[in-house]
Amino acid sequence: MSAKRAPAPRPGIRGIAPYVPGKAALDGATTVIKLSSNETPFGPSPRAVAAYLKAVTSLSRYPDGSAKGLREAIGKLYGLDAARIVCGAGSDELLNLLAQAYLGPGDEAIYTEHGFLVYKIAIMGAGAKPVVAPERNLTADVDAILKRVTPATRMVFLANPNNPTGTYLAIDEVRRLRAGLPEDVLLVLDAAYAEYVRANDYEAGIELVATTQNTAMTRTFSKIYGLASLRLGWAYCPPDIADALNRIRGPFNVSGPAIASGIAALGDLAHLEVAVAHNEIWRERMREALSGLGLKVTPSAANFLLVHFPGKNGHSAAEADRFLHSKHIILRKVEEYGFPEALRLTIGSEADNLAVLDALAIFMGES
Repeated sequence: MSAKRAPAPRPGIRGIAPYVPGKAALDGATTVIKLSSNETPFGPSPRAVAAYLKAVTSLSRYPDGSAKGLREAIGKLYGLDAARIVCGAGSDELLNLLAQAYLGPGDEAIYTEHGFLVYKIAIMGAGAKPVVAPERNLTADVDAILKRVTPATRMVFLANPNNPTGTYLAIDEVRRLRAGLPEDVLLVLDAAYAEYVRANDYEAGIELVATTQNTAMTRTFSKIYGLASLRLGWAYCPPDIADALNRIRGPFNVSGPAIASGIAALGDLAHLEVAVAHNEIWRERMREALSGLGLKVTPSAANFLLVHFPGKNGHSAAEADRFLHSKHIILRKVEEYGFPEALRLTIGSEADNLAVLDALAIFMGES
């Protein structure tokens, strides 16, 4: 008898390193301070919670397959054409759909040195080749990206602000990137943390999408809106790109409770502004306090800080991680992003932030 053969995935799939999220629990600890996933300390809007609870009474019904109500709510808030908005199960799904629609074997797609790991997964999942552009001062470098464009380039992913560094490109630099790319290269602007940015030279990407035919922007409800568990995101695209995504996405890819909660969350701007104000205050306080402990902190425009450890004399990132775990505190290890001696710290509640500072003061020998 011939040996049995099992189905084999497409070439290249086995070479994809699976995405590993931030740790959420510790063995033996019933409660932890979890600052590993950039979640808002304020949770979702009470309006979103009420809308969710109401929606669960209709779980036997399919949701609106086009998420029309949510798209219209997004369009109203930002002044956008709802027909150019595509909703998905988190922005992760939309990033993968864009790769699936516009990449294939023989194509290349560029992302930056410390860019979000999902880009590489999406590129390789589509059968294309990932190309890494070096950064300058832990920030995307337009010239480095443009130098890596070849006739095979079909897409560029840009996280703005970037995760895990928190750095961003000013809108003039993003425009320069778009102008320097060939017209048949799709620029994908991942603006997952856009709501946290208050810099005058920042723009999430709406303008470029509105004025070009080769730019798409993705956004999420997982961060400042506090709906991470519902998996909800949206993309703003030129009409042809929206049409392509709608042809390949699942017919009911966004759940009814997620749609209802998203609409309600968009209507509670006061809840959002409280989160923004808290983040503005505590991001700077944490940066100053951590710097005072002798730790290097990358300037961030988002709701997290990349904290660099000396890596010697018992003060490595791995040792800091273990020490924090002993205090039931979880930050994000970021070796896979190229930072073996750093941890990413989400800006949490006042109590959680102070607990982290107290623990790190002990670890660094300052207390």
